[in-house]
Amino acid sequence: MNTSNTIISHARNTIAEQAKAIANLENLVDEDFAEAVQTIHNSNGRVIFTGIGKSAIIATKIVATMNSTGTPAVFMHAADAIHGDLGNILTDDVVVCISKSGNTPEIKVLVPLIKSFKNTLIGITANKDSFLGTEADYVLNAFVEKEVCPNNLAPTTSTTAQLVIGDALAVCLLNLKGFSSKDFAKYHPGGALGKKLYLRVSGITSKNEKPQVTENASITEVIVEMTEKRLGTTAVTSNNKIVGIITDGDLRRMLSTGKSFDGLTAKDIMSANPKRIDNDAMAIDALEILESNGISQLLAEENGEYAGLIHIHDLMREGIL
Repeated sequence: MNTSNTIISHARNTIAEQAKAIANLENLVDEDFAEAVQTIHNSNGRVIFTGIGKSAIIATKIVATMNSTGTPAVFMHAADAIHGDLGNILTDDVVVCISKSGNTPEIKVLVPLIKSFKNTLIGITANKDSFLGTEADYVLNAFVEKEVCPNNLAPTTSTTAQLVIGDALAVCLLNLKGFSSKDFAKYHPGGALGKKLYLRVSGITSKNEKPQVTENASITEVIVEMTEKRLGTTAVTSNNKIVGIITDGDLRRMLSTGKSFDGLTAKDIMSANPKRIDNDAMAIDALEILESNGISQLLAEENGEYAGLIHIHDLMREGIL
């Protein structure tokens, strides 16, 4: 077997073994899990996640997921906790401690301190019989038969299991809260993801030129308007209500006939009843209309009147497409 095939084989085996271990977690979800979720949901405080080593890294990711889905969470490193950071824990906080073995020295020192504060302690561990497993108020079973590491030493499958348990916690809490895409947008205002959730058509049309001609405008007037506004399109309106659209394609088709356009007006070459969208609609909805109809421009209206134009290039520039 050549080197490339060996690598591919190892990679596939790694994924398959981890998938098998994760699938087994479904069988380990029990009443403790449900009680833990409800305890966090009913708490007036935050969720403090703690751990050491690779478990600490997993804890930081779960904290990020919790915060982005409406459950206030804070990371506290287990080693730092016993050297002053216990002050992070407030009266109503719920503490989630993550440890594969549940028996590390730092965990054995930390757990009794948390218990003395009277905070609810939730353990995520692969060993329910460990110190953490027996001391926690609720235990979330993250058991894995073995690490995918060939020496069964490096935390690999176990940390994946911890991560999945954390995601399950976050999703259950999200569902209990009735957390919507609008709520999600509040916590993700930046980047393409945020824009998909909060950017409205008006946020684009307000920055664009607003090409517009009347039905009786001459072809020369149409060309001048499209050239000046540099969007390759113009709306055709009557009393500021959309009646048609003219694109550069319409102009090319008119010119390709070889006939004189003297005497022609916008009404003669426009496409009547064009696709349009409300100016207050989400920009992502505009993208769906553009893609489903195979067009690159879309007219926007507000209270039944022409409000502007949105181009597919605008959506590309905003990172939505």
